[in-house]
Amino acid sequence: MATPPDTLDKVGAGLDALDVPVEAQKPPLWRRFLKTGVPPIIAFALLLGVWQALWASALLPEFQLPAPVNVWNELVSSIASGEAFSILWTSLHRAVFGFIAAVLIATPLGLLIAKVRVVRAAIGSLLTGLQSLPSVAWVPAAILWFGVTPSTIYFVVLMGSVPSIANGLVAGIDQIPPLLPRVGRALGAGRLASARHILLPAALPGYLAGLKQGWAFSWRSLMAAEIIATSPQLGVGLGQYLHNGSSLNDINMVIAAIFLILLVGIGIELLLFRPLERAVLRARGLTGAL
Repeated sequence: MATPPDTLDKVGAGLDALDVPVEAQKPPLWRRFLKTGVPPIIAFALLLGVWQALWASALLPEFQLPAPVNVWNELVSSIASGEAFSILWTSLHRAVFGFIAAVLIATPLGLLIAKVRVVRAAIGSLLTGLQSLPSVAWVPAAILWFGVTPSTIYFVVLMGSVPSIANGLVAGIDQIPPLLPRVGRALGAGRLASARHILLPAALPGYLAGLKQGWAFSWRSLMAAEIIATSPQLGVGLGQYLHNGSSLNDINMVIAAIFLILLVGIGIELLLFRPLERAVLRARGLTGAL
């Protein structure tokens, strides 16, 4: 018995609907705030309460565990004098420029390693080893090569971030279904067109994970370089500010510096990488992960 045409049309429409990402209804602003904003506030308040209780119990001397209000006063004083903004700018512009340079270097390097077997056999394992190498190990060598100059800072940042970004892109490309590149070649796409329109978009989740890890590594590398390589020529960044607090035995300055370093890391994640990650997931219909 033949299947009626209208039934086939309904089945085809249903299959097409399965391929269309389902747009979840956006919850109200207050509900989103309760879900995403309130838990971190509660966690921070609990941490502050535990800190205050430990200080009040006098288990540790004041020079080891200061009162939260003293650290707050240090932060307010540095903000009021403009010192905090100068320190943040010194470190942030180094991190951003170094990270952009790392992306420009690591992206073609990752494509080359992923698509050329000889290159992968030659330097693939070396790149993985460099990723596991603590970036602080590069600081003494960079000082000997470049002196206590900005070149030392940027070199350490690059060595910390390039392997992570390149390996993330390689992992993303390795997970691409083989059918996609073959379809591109059948449609006449060359190497550059295939990389731009097929490989990079298809590998975007892995590439984005590599970018996030690359930023984290570049930020940590920058802090290590600023703590060790200190010079008036380099100015005062967050790492230098932290080092100054340690040299002066000023625990308030040390914890204030740690707080600012943590604040930058959280801010970059919330303002840059989380929106990008949500956009990628939403474009692939993975709204359940949002």
